[in-house]
This record gives sequence, structure tokens and C-alpha cells, in this order.
Amino acid sequence: MSYRQRLSFFILADLFLIFASFALSVWLIMAQPLSLMLIGKEESIAIVLFTFIYFVFLYLFKLHRKAWEHVNIKDASLLFLVTALTMVSIMFIQLFANSLISFRLLFIFSIVFSLFNSGVRFLWKVSLTPIDWDHLNYKRTLIIGAGSAGTMLVRHLITTSSIRFHPVAFIDDDPDKQKLDIYGVPVVGTTNDIETVVSKFNIDRIVIAIPSLKKHQLNEILTKCVKTNIKTQKMPMLEDIIEGKRSFNDVHDIQFEDLLGRDPVILDDLSISDSIFGKVILVTGAGGSIGSEICRQVAKFKPGKMILLGHGENSIYNIDLEMKEKFGDQLTCIAEIADIQNREKIFEIIGKYHPDIIYHAAAHKHVHLMERNPDEALKNNVIGTKNVAEASHVHKVGIFVMISTDKAVNPTGVMGASKRLAEMIVQDFNAKSETKFVAVRFGNVLGSRGSAIPLFIKQIKNGGPITVTHPDMVRYFMTIPEAARLVIQAGAIAKGGEIFILDMGHPVKIVDLVHNLIRLSGYKTEDIEITFTGIRPGEKLFEELLASDEIIDRQVHSNIYIGKGSFFNVKPIEKLILEYKHMTKEEIRKQLLRIVRQKSSKG
Repeated sequence: MSYRQRLSFFILADLFLIFASFALSVWLIMAQPLSLMLIGKEESIAIVLFTFIYFVFLYLFKLHRKAWEHVNIKDASLLFLVTALTMVSIMFIQLFANSLISFRLLFIFSIVFSLFNSGVRFLWKVSLTPIDWDHLNYKRTLIIGAGSAGTMLVRHLITTSSIRFHPVAFIDDDPDKQKLDIYGVPVVGTTNDIETVVSKFNIDRIVIAIPSLKKHQLNEILTKCVKTNIKTQKMPMLEDIIEGKRSFNDVHDIQFEDLLGRDPVILDDLSISDSIFGKVILVTGAGGSIGSEICRQVAKFKPGKMILLGHGENSIYNIDLEMKEKFGDQLTCIAEIADIQNREKIFEIIGKYHPDIIYHAAAHKHVHLMERNPDEALKNNVIGTKNVAEASHVHKVGIFVMISTDKAVNPTGVMGASKRLAEMIVQDFNAKSETKFVAVRFGNVLGSRGSAIPLFIKQIKNGGPITVTHPDMVRYFMTIPEAARLVIQAGAIAKGGEIFILDMGHPVKIVDLVHNLIRLSGYKTEDIEITFTGIRPGEKLFEELLASDEIIDRQVHSNIYIGKGSFFNVKPIEKLILEYKHMTKEEIRKQLLRIVRQKSSKG
């Protein structure tokens, strides 16, 4: 309905209601049939005055523009205020003129008209509010959190038919909210009552609507939700909704990082800013999951120039475009397509830009693929690292930070062995260079290209089976932003020669992780089959962050430790680099593992 049609309807409706209310009020006072009622000159003048003044106040308060299908308490209060002001105006006029009508009649008329007036607008709201009576097809939803976010979510769910959630009850730990009714949805208990409420109200879906929750608080709630075997989701951050980044429709599944229960890493922004602000930063593997996040985090500290170096043109194009869109002229960003295995090209680029800090994130990281291709692991992870490190030494780069892995500790496979050799090369360069060379070691990174978690989630959505290597497999986990922040922090406090070990929290048993993901997806553990495929070559049941000879030297940050490096001989590495082209893949694999297991002194 157009604005003119809506305005005409309410003008005609109000005119009718004024005359009908006045007639009813007279009838109530005189207690006579309508046919015997007499409306004289005074009554007629009063009706005309009321009508004129009423419409003037409607205009002044802009109530004629209201979309009454979206009426709220403020709008209803304004409507009653307009009626009251009109009555007061009529009474004021009577003080300066002969009495038009009795105050008793005015009082009754004001009550009757207010009821009729608000009633018509309420019926209008009800008639235009979309109602789907087929709630059998809606998910009976429990909302955890009866604060502003939860209240807004429920209001949105009630008025939006495209989201097939039917809010049934609230859960909230605030004692002042208990037994409240919000938009017809009762607050029925606290988070300790989740299991009971789910059973009592036949809940099909749980939505957590407390965007301000800290990670450990969210983890406590999720632990209780897991026991219900009901699909659990979260609503977006209110800030993202307000800024237009997300909508209420974006109620999304619980991610594994929510289960880690760790609050965000707090950085020493001052030391990081001192090391990055105005400096030239180069990131290898800048298009990868870790490399691209390092770029995002570094950019916040306003470097003078950032060089995005990578082998894949599409991924480098994407991160370059993202940086330009987000930071514009505030950041000088240069994309360079280069393979770290190309020694001449790497020397050319580093010599051209003379970076102050290099974050070396380029690496092959898929364990089973490297097991089948040990020559590629050697060329990329070992020779590629040596090329970047040597160029950094020659061109006097300030700090070189290599991203390593827990698989480099007592490696049983090619990928881990190649990363351990890369660490050895970096530490060797530190002993003879003005450049500060350090390595940062951490475990599995959620959402990275080498992570199994996205595969598990995909397999659950497909109904299984979920493929797990071994029932006793245990891993350390960290999110991509956590890892990137701590890599940058380690670079800011580097003295040279350190192996930084990031605090990964407690190790997680993979089977327990899969069971939790199944339950939070709304299934019982027996609903989805788990298939154990066996440990693949190069894998271990338990990963370690330190070798037995790498004792913890000291803690330099609440989330960062320094492992004291052991002595080693890099000559076998140099010999392998010279001779590998004449070796078979199996010979390369054996040599990689033999070198990392040797216990010789540095030479």
C-alpha cells in the first residue's frame, strides 16, 4: 500500500472513530437509545474542534507517517499523548468560552476514543505481520542469552518467515531476567538447566546469542550443549550486523576453534609497533593461510612498505587486492611472483627492496604428499629456506623469522625432517651473520591448508563416514590469527638464534574432537560412522614441541617460550643439496631422516 493510500485510510478511520466514540460516550451517559439522543450545537462544535486539534497534533508528532505494522511502545505512547493533549486543549478552550460539553462526557469520550484508536492500529499491525501457522516445519529453538542481542534475534525470528526457527524459550544466567516474558518467549532457567530445558520443551536447535562471551565462557556453555546432541549455532557479532558485514540470517555453526576454550592472545603492541612501524616487511608464502594472515596483522602496525612474495599468482593477487581495498593509500603494498627455489630471483628481490624483516612462511606442509615426493620437500622446504636465508644474510636484512612446525621435533617423516633441516640452516646462518635469524615452532593450525578439521566438518554434513587415522591420535591446535600474532610477537623480541615455541594449550585427542563436532551438529555419535584408516607414513600418534635436548630456556611472553637449540653439523645438509639430483626418491628420504637423527657436534 502506498503512502497516500495509507494516509487516506487512517484519516477516514480516525474521522469515523471520533464520531462513533462521541456517540457511544453520549449514549453511555444518557442511557437512551441512539434514536432518542440529541447532539446539539455545543456538541457539534466540540467534535469539530477535537478533530481539528487532534489532526494538528498528529502532524506535529509525525504520527501520520508511522508504519503501524512496526509499532512499538514509544509509538503507542505518542498516540495516547496526542489524545491527551487534544483533550487538555478542549478543556483549556472551555475556560475562555461558555461550557461546550460536560467534563464527564469529555473524560469518557477520551477513554473510548483512545481504546478504539489504538485498537484499529493494533489490528492493522496484526493483519500485516507475516504469520506462518505451520510451526511443525520450524525448528523449536532455545536462545541462550536474553540480553540485547538475544532480544533482537527473537524479534527478527518472529517477524521473518524466511528463517524457519521458532523461538520457544530463553536461557540466561542473570537472576533479574528469570521468569520474564520477552516477545512472548519466556526465560526458563540458567545455563545449568540447558539439558532439562531441551528435554522439557522438545528443542530442535540451540542458538547462542551472547556475542560478548569470552572463549572460555563459550567453551563452558558448549560443553553443556554437547551433552544434548542438539545442533548448536551462534549469532553474529552485533557490531558486524550494525556495520552491515553480517545479517541476522547469518546464524552460523559452531567452529572447532570455539571448542578450544582459549581467549584471544594479548600482544605487546608497543614492542611490535617499534619493530614494524615505517619498516620494509617481506612475507614469503604471502598467499597461503599463515602468510596472508601475517600480512593482515602486520598491516595494522603501519609498515612503510610490504612485499607480498609467493609462487601462486592467484593467491598473491587475492591478498594484494585485499590489502589495497582495506588500507588503500595508507599502505604501500607490492606483489612479487617468485619461487623460493629460484635462488637468483630471490637474491634479486631481496636486494631490490632491502627488507628490515622477513617472515618466511613459504613451505610444503602436507605430510602424506611430501612422503611421496621427498625431492619436492627438499627443494622447497630446505633449499628454498637456504636461498631466502642466504639472501637475507648477504643483503643484511634486520630480522629473519622462519615459520616451523612441531613435526620438526624427532621427525619420523619427510615433511618434519625437511622443516628440521630448515631450522638447522637458519640457526647456522645466525652464528655467522649480522642478521638475526629465528624460528617459530607450533602445531596444527585450524583452517590452514594442511588442517584436517574442514574435512571432518564436510564429512559430517555429508552424513559420514568420518576418516580418522588412529583412535589414540593426539594433536596440538591453534587458530590462524593466534599463530600469526605470535609469529609477529616473536619477531619483535628476537635476539637471534632462538627457536620460539608457541604455547598451544592442551593437546586434543582427535576422536574426542570428532565426537564433539558430531554432537554440536545435531547428531548422536552413533549416527555417523568413524572409520580408522591407520597411521600414514611420516605421521606420529603424538606430536612434540621440544626435543629432549631442547630444554626450555625461558619464557619471554605469556604465550611464547624459548627452546635452547642443540649443536649440529650442517655439512651433511650442504652435501645432500649438491647430490640430491642424482638420487632416487627413496634415497633422498633416507638421507633427510639420517641427517636429522645424527648427534654430531657443529662443524
